[in-house]
Amino acid sequence: MDPSPLLPAPRQLVHERGIPAFGMYQGVIPHLNWHRLPLSPLARLTRKLHHKRWQYAALAHDACFAGVAVVDLGWSSAAFAWLFDRAAGREIAAFSATGLPGGARLDDTAFGHATFRSRAGRIAFSRDGERVGVEVDSRTLKLAAHLRLDDTPVLAAVAPANYLAHATHKSGGLEVVGFADAAGQRFSLNGAVGSLDASNGLLARRTEWRWASAHGRGLGFNLQAGYMGDAENAVWLDGRLIRVGAVHFDYDRADPAAPWRIHSDDGAVELVFTPEGLRREDRDLVIAASRYVQPIGTFSGVLRDPASGTCRVVDRLCGVTEDHHSRW
Repeated sequence: MDPSPLLPAPRQLVHERGIPAFGMYQGVIPHLNWHRLPLSPLARLTRKLHHKRWQYAALAHDACFAGVAVVDLGWSSAAFAWLFDRAAGREIAAFSATGLPGGARLDDTAFGHATFRSRAGRIAFSRDGERVGVEVDSRTLKLAAHLRLDDTPVLAAVAPANYLAHATHKSGGLEVVGFADAAGQRFSLNGAVGSLDASNGLLARRTEWRWASAHGRGLGFNLQAGYMGDAENAVWLDGRLIRVGAVHFDYDRADPAAPWRIHSDDGAVELVFTPEGLRREDRDLVIAASRYVQPIGTFSGVLRDPASGTCRVVDRLCGVTEDHHSRW
């Protein structure tokens, strides 16, 4: 792992000479488009099929955990939202829908506006200055929350990924106010810790990853093994954003509710994840398919600062892991 500070985020994803701005940065890339990226005739023809964009928010509270996303797959659109009751150890509400191309509308900006609407429900992200609004209106789940973007550094990563290029922005440790209504109960989200993921790239038809994310005040991490390699692996420690090397996920795929061990080659990450429950979804739409399992639980272990060698204890930090395989 390189202990040197991350460079400031570039102004755009592709430089004027058509060179992608591959790298890990701190800050926000304001213009998220790939128009200057040189493409072969075949890649130009199939570009819309490979262009994937999504915006995701996670809300971690002592009583519950919620995930919300709007997704543009190029050839179709999708959205999902769910609420996990931590005391009951189970998902108590979920909304998931697919739509036609253009059904999901996302700004080409990190943490910007994003909407999806179908007969089954509506999901919307809105941006007002340093505040991101998240709304879910469905039969089983209604949620309204605001996440405040503060001085916590934003991770921006641009990498070849598994096809041409992919960019992602991650932010965590965000203050949340709001509520969620599900199963005849109202859950307050005041005091929850929020995290955001805004991703935009040209990805392969078959894409897979293992992922871990959790955030608290002054502490958090985003760890992935799969299509992005180690390009987006980072920890947040006391207001600093630190790059992490390649990460391994040791778990029983036949029993994902058993503990997971997550560790990095450079020794910066040594964590045990203990699931409280899990959610899974397997879809086969003939031309596309998705299989994933996402346990919700807590992380404990150690994060090491490569610059100072100081160890930071992680004690039952709420978050998620994921094993995801897509044909999209």
